[in-house]
Amino acid sequence: MEIINTIGRRKTAVARIYVKEGQGKITVNDRDYKEYFPTPILQFKVVEPFEVTNTMGQYDIQVNLDGGGVRGQAEALAHALSRALVKINEEYKPLLKAKGFMTRDPRMVERKKFGQKKARKRFQFSKR
Repeated sequence: MEIINTIGRRKTAVARIYVKEGQGKITVNDRDYKEYFPTPILQFKVVEPFEVTNTMGQYDIQVNLDGGGVRGQAEALAHALSRALVKINEEYKPLLKAKGFMTRDPRMVERKKFGQKKARKRFQFSKR
């Protein structure tokens, strides 16, 4: 099997992954994913696409993560893994789509507008 690469995104986080057959080793920015994502919730979020498709421990993953926060990066990685699994086997798509892994979460922070305090908050209005 050749190396499959995909991209996953969430907010401003971008995960570029390279998947090949192996023993299930996940390396994120040259570190083990359990070291990179210290909380069990984020670790579960990363491996959840494997749990859904029963492919745990079959592929080695090399990940380059950039931007965003820790949670956004974990969800971007899950998105990229799902896309890679669908490239490997098209039959996984309905399972992953039902769990919401195939959809990129488009929500992002709204930009601050000039003449205002924040994106929506205004300066206090004074009549006189």
